[in-house]
Amino acid sequence: MIKTPEQIALEKQRERLTKRFHKACADYGLIADGDHILIGLSGGKDSLLLTELLGRRAQIYVPRFKVTALHVRVKERDYHTDLSYLQSFCDEAKVPLLVRDVEISSPRNESLPLQGGVGGGLKKDTSPCFLCSWFRRKELFNVAQEIGCNKIAFGHHRDDIAQTLLMNLIFQGAFATMPPMLQMDKMPLQLIRPLCLIDEEDIISYAAMRGYRKQTKLCPFEHVSSREKVKTLLDQIKALNPEALDSIYGALTNIKTDYLPNCKL
Repeated sequence: MIKTPEQIALEKQRERLTKRFHKACADYGLIADGDHILIGLSGGKDSLLLTELLGRRAQIYVPRFKVTALHVRVKERDYHTDLSYLQSFCDEAKVPLLVRDVEISSPRNESLPLQGGVGGGLKKDTSPCFLCSWFRRKELFNVAQEIGCNKIAFGHHRDDIAQTLLMNLIFQGAFATMPPMLQMDKMPLQLIRPLCLIDEEDIISYAAMRGYRKQTKLCPFEHVSSREKVKTLLDQIKALNPEALDSIYGALTNIKTDYLPNCKL
């Protein structure tokens, strides 16, 4: 059967992404025999790609590991993903899907960490993005331990890592970002980011080719957060230098203090 130009382009892009994914897993030791990995599946393009790549990799004999996807819905956040689509997507990737609902205003949640700090209750001006992220991540940790996972996988790509670095430099005065792998101090879990060597523009291109569905209702704070503003700043930097991501990622690996174990979330 003769392949169409669209099919050829899709296969080339899939191969490109898969190579970067495998390189990240090999370079940073992200996957090992016996792992049970929980995927944070938001329903966006990044987490969909992560689910597809990990699901396909789990079908290969070595290393042998299991994958489960978790979609967390926050009651107070008015944006939605089509659960039937997520289920069919996970079925195709051969990845079991779990769905959990959490509620920020629950009486159980009176004692929350300060934004950027620890304990003592929540500041009145705590951003909605911080709250949403905190509760989603907390549920991921809970479910991971409940079903026996030793790793949690996030869909952060190279642009996310660069954006986080810029945010920490601008707002925290720290040269720190998200590492490809992080060992949690207070629980037997590792956080891994298998898309850390993939550029966002390549994910956008592949998502369009594959026909990934967008969320049915987007987050109302999506375009007003500090991260969105820093994303715009990074786009301007890339306009000045198309190789900016290579330079930023290189800076992370070339600083005198070892980047991988010492970077902060």
